[in-house]
Amino acid sequence: MDKFSKYVGLDVHQETIAVAVAQTGGEVRYVGEIVNTPEAVKKLVAQLKRDGARLSFCYEAGPGGYVLYRQLHDLRQDCQVVAPSLIPRKPGERVKTDRRDSLSLARLHRAGELTAVWIPGEAQEALRDLTRAREDMKHLQRQAKQRLLSFLSRHGHRYAGKCRWTQAHWRWLEGVKFAQPVQQIVLQEYMDTVKACSQRVASLEQEIERAVQDCPVWPVIEALMALRGVSLIAAVTVVAELGDLRRFSDAPQLMAYLGLVPSEHSSGKRERRGGITKAGNSHVRRVLVEAAWTYRHPARKTAVLQRRAERTTAQVQEIAWRAQKRLCQRFRHLTTRGKLPVQVSAAIARELTGFIWAIGQQAEVGRA
Repeated sequence: MDKFSKYVGLDVHQETIAVAVAQTGGEVRYVGEIVNTPEAVKKLVAQLKRDGARLSFCYEAGPGGYVLYRQLHDLRQDCQVVAPSLIPRKPGERVKTDRRDSLSLARLHRAGELTAVWIPGEAQEALRDLTRAREDMKHLQRQAKQRLLSFLSRHGHRYAGKCRWTQAHWRWLEGVKFAQPVQQIVLQEYMDTVKACSQRVASLEQEIERAVQDCPVWPVIEALMALRGVSLIAAVTVVAELGDLRRFSDAPQLMAYLGLVPSEHSSGKRERRGGITKAGNSHVRRVLVEAAWTYRHPARKTAVLQRRAERTTAQVQEIAWRAQKRLCQRFRHLTTRGKLPVQVSAAIARELTGFIWAIGQQAEVGRA
């Protein structure tokens, strides 16, 4: 016997929600459209429960976040937020409307063919918002720096030093002179923009450091920092985006979730594999690929890594050192075989994900 008697598909938009209901063993009908407000949703739940039915809601993950999910949860209703990319679709369908989408969601939800996404808690989501805000500020900082350098390059000013954005580079920037006063103003505005973005990045990084110290997941973050290339920001990003690493049954599942496994299009006797799928969480994939580049150097325990590792258990230290030996050797091996550097970094990031999964199991067990 089915647990629920009505399966409700919601096509959610900023202003409206299209509602369809699939009865257990019965028809699928379109209920109509309601405004996207807490009052209207509460009224809808009361209307659908009028005959004593047990309800199960679903809607696609999107820009609306998890507000509707939490509201339905507070009303003690079952709800799933489903992955849009994994919704089965007929290749021949060329008509898409809110009505059709809600009916399809209700029908597929009743059949059990939808894949639910992981829902973070409110504290977890707040930490994730903080790391994503820092990532956005870094993007603005890179854009501001590029605009400044492009402006200087257009007028023949090029820095002769080895490294940019050092104190020596800033002193050089402050000494650049233009013949036209307005161009001097443009230079100063570009420089002020870079400094403002840098200050915002530093401020958000301080907020992240303060937020994680008393966070329940701090032992996991601290354990991940024992890995080479995984700084505080990278570790916080992994934990904030993925949550409890124990929800992944094995390391390959986590690799596939992050889109770090090769794509494949094989048929019959022909096997064809391509680049990584790039499915799933792009934020974690980015920080892991960046961390993978540190393994191009020989394996060694630096003073910084040693201090980080000493704060963790012996099991975590053993995993971290085994990871460094394995990945450094793997990086050299793939490079000597003629693989492109970007391919090598993706392969190292995939294997690094396996060690992160292993440390996550140890850290979570130790924390409990």
